[in-house]
Amino acid sequence: MDRDKEIIAVTEPVEIAQVVELADDIWREHYTSIIGEDQVNYMLHKFQSADAIKTQIGEGARYYMLLHNNDPAGYCSFYLKESELFLSKIYVRKNLRGKGLGGMMMRFIQDEAKRNGLHQIGLTVNKNNARSIAAYIKLGFKKIKPLVMDIGNGFVMDDFLMKKSW
Repeated sequence: MDRDKEIIAVTEPVEIAQVVELADDIWREHYTSIIGEDQVNYMLHKFQSADAIKTQIGEGARYYMLLHNNDPAGYCSFYLKESELFLSKIYVRKNLRGKGLGGMMMRFIQDEAKRNGLHQIGLTVNKNNARSIAAYIKLGFKKIKPLVMDIGNGFVMDDFLMKKSW
């Protein structure tokens, strides 16, 4: 790993607080134009608050934070399932995109899947998130099917299920 880039496990309250801050910045910048401010606010509270992250970790989610020059630059979260690693979240700050950081996290995630004897990564991505869909396809993911999931409060996640196998 490059000396100026590091991926660390998120376990301590201070690290969780850093992930919450990253999520707030990245989600507002990236998703507001896709799903609207109200849904972004709702999803940040429901899925990316400190309490929500602590609960997810308690239920088996693994959170990792990407540091660039010792500063929080991005994060990812995934679950290990029987047949695959399910990638729940992967994000990099806008000003650091295009520097190979997302690819570094994806290699880390795939290595984690392999270390756990898994041969597939699954994820969901918003149908209107064209840049991310293109990036996943470039990384070898294939669209499997559309998914619409009710997340409460009148909101849905209108996604594609994508998978990569090896």
